[in-house]
Amino acid sequence: QVQLVESGGGLVPAGGSLRLSCAASGRSFSTSAMGWFRRAPGKEREFVAAINGSGTTTNYAASVKGRFTISRDNAKNTVYLQMNSLESEDTAVYYCAARNIRSGASAIPTAYDYWGQGTQVTVSS
Repeated sequence: QVQLVESGGGLVPAGGSLRLSCAASGRSFSTSAMGWFRRAPGKEREFVAAINGSGTTTNYAASVKGRFTISRDNAKNTVYLQMNSLESEDTAVYYCAARNIRSGASAIPTAYDYWGQGTQVTVSS
């Protein structure tokens, strides 16, 4: 079993930055590919970014590419999402997810086996 706890959400003006963190426990973190997803009010959950277990492969949604950066620190069992140039459309609950395999920075929610509770990000325009 894997437990995931997100933090770092909050209220930020448009154009600002936030860094989300996801702390993992319960298994060897470096063997888990990780992802970030989000759900905006009234919308379906959507992929944001993903990273493989070693941190050598990343994948981004087109809407965030160039603005967001996913990274991980396996020594700290933590994955990060640095969000810059935030827009009102980025307002959502952000969820961290983990896979049971090391490879595959997947954009598909059903590829992930564990999910955190989410952290709210609100961008004011």
